[in-house]
Amino acid sequence: MITRTSLLTGAVLAAALLVPARGWGALTAQQQRMKDCNVDANGKSLKGADRSAFMKTCLAAKQQTQQEKMKTCNQEASAKSLKGADRKQFMSTCLSGH
Repeated sequence: MITRTSLLTGAVLAAALLVPARGWGALTAQQQRMKDCNVDANGKSLKGADRSAFMKTCLAAKQQTQQEKMKTCNQEASAKSLKGADRKQFMSTCLSGH
């Protein structure tokens, strides 16, 4: 005999499995670069070694160093005249997005 508690527990677990985890749909910067480079490689119909060489060059070209990210984000924050907590929040978001 199934108790009411067992049914409730089962329903809660089923609902938890159906709800997607937060952030699953968002791509990281690296994943977005990979996606963009793959689209470019497919558009050029590259295969084998040519595709590998293209992907290596494409991915390297789109990466910024941490110093470059800081410089870009600082320029954007200054252009927006951000100060204090607003600047800190902007910099955090900006650095994680570049």
